[in-house]
Amino acid sequence: MKYLCLIYGDESQMPVTAPAGPKTMMAEYSAFTEEIVKSGHLLSGEALQRTETATTIRIRNGKLSMTDGPFAETKEQLGGFYMIEATDLNEAVGIAARIPGARTGSVEVRPIQVFN
Repeated sequence: MKYLCLIYGDESQMPVTAPAGPKTMMAEYSAFTEEIVKSGHLLSGEALQRTETATTIRIRNGKLSMTDGPFAETKEQLGGFYMIEATDLNEAVGIAARIPGARTGSVEVRPIQVFN
């Protein structure tokens, strides 16, 4: 079964010019990604640019509305994702728990809806 692991964290805690801390976390992400590639669990994954680069669209009454950025009332922002293959939710949660960002933010694990 396919699961999407959405990685949320506080962008203000990850400066663009990274000191040793973020470099260490990036090394941990590289190691984790290599692990799940080798185990056959990884289907896809990407990091996202900062939320200030986002555009949110809505269609209301047939009219397009566009705004800069996501305007969710939250301290954590979506920073990236892994699409994984797992036998069940327990295995997916076990994999997601190893994502480095889970220690400082959160990882949402959601099964992919299959339409017939």
